[in-house]
Amino acid sequence: MLIKLQKNTGLDVLALLRGKLSSHGLHHCVSMVDSEILVGLEKSLPTEILDDLNTLECIAELISIDTPWKLASKAFKKEKTQITIKGVTIGGPEVILMAGPCAIESEEQLRSIAEQLVKAKVKVFRGSAFKPRTSPYSFQGMGVEGLKLHKMLQEEHQMLIETEVMDVRDVEIVAQHVDIVRIGARNMQNFNLLKEVGACGKPVILKRGTSATVEEWLMSAEYIMAHGNHQVILCERGIRTFENSTRSTLDLSSVAVARQMTHLPVIVDPSHAAGRKDIIPALSKAAVAIGADGLLIEVHHMPKDAKCDGKQALLPHELETLSKELDCIAKSMGRSL
Repeated sequence: MLIKLQKNTGLDVLALLRGKLSSHGLHHCVSMVDSEILVGLEKSLPTEILDDLNTLECIAELISIDTPWKLASKAFKKEKTQITIKGVTIGGPEVILMAGPCAIESEEQLRSIAEQLVKAKVKVFRGSAFKPRTSPYSFQGMGVEGLKLHKMLQEEHQMLIETEVMDVRDVEIVAQHVDIVRIGARNMQNFNLLKEVGACGKPVILKRGTSATVEEWLMSAEYIMAHGNHQVILCERGIRTFENSTRSTLDLSSVAVARQMTHLPVIVDPSHAAGRKDIIPALSKAAVAIGADGLLIEVHHMPKDAKCDGKQALLPHELETLSKELDCIAKSMGRSL
């Protein structure tokens, strides 16, 4: 259940409401977005407790939602969420292309790639300053220095920039440097991190965990939204199966399923699913055809020398060619790239 409070409800009244809920043994979470205050509860309220709360005269509406993901559900919001950042709308008629290197390596690398991504209609320049790697001996990213490069070069290429955050301690500084914060698959259920990005004020790309169900994915989105951030973008990036011809199995059915279960925009990362560049164009086209709101594609100007995931990176000119083909598919569905 969600309790929607009156718009003029003060923090003192909210504190009294929370005190009453706690006295009845009801765990709850407060989500404050703009001037709207929502209090989420796991279950519906018994009549006697509701009568007690009504004495405060601050309840505007009780919203009964059967699914455990409440703010992310279509029962809470019927119309599709559109997230607009500096004129770029994710979740609208336009399919948004996000691309760039897996890891930020140098100023020369970012500048060279960015100059060519603009030609491919890329709206969001991806690049990770912090890299979770399977081996502790692999390149872990440039850290804060990489963030500074990312931000500095944005003035030249004028694209939105995004990056992954891995640690609660880094959320604040990451949010200061980028337009979109990304939660990687390994951290999809890092609940303390989800709470922190819920309070950071920046849109969040939430990747599906490699062994997570769609419901678990939505519950992680709910964590972010319940802590005040409703600008969540779901990202399907492949799940772990018995198949070993690709790094992961791209579950395109999850895009169709999620679009029925939530109002949040859904994008697809074909690069991490494939783990190889040769089938990225096919997977990208299929993702647009099934209704994805965007693509997150790895691009590197010198893949053989990349410090991370070079085998799954397209060359910039290959992305430019692909973007033209994707635009045709998008237009056939009444959208554009």
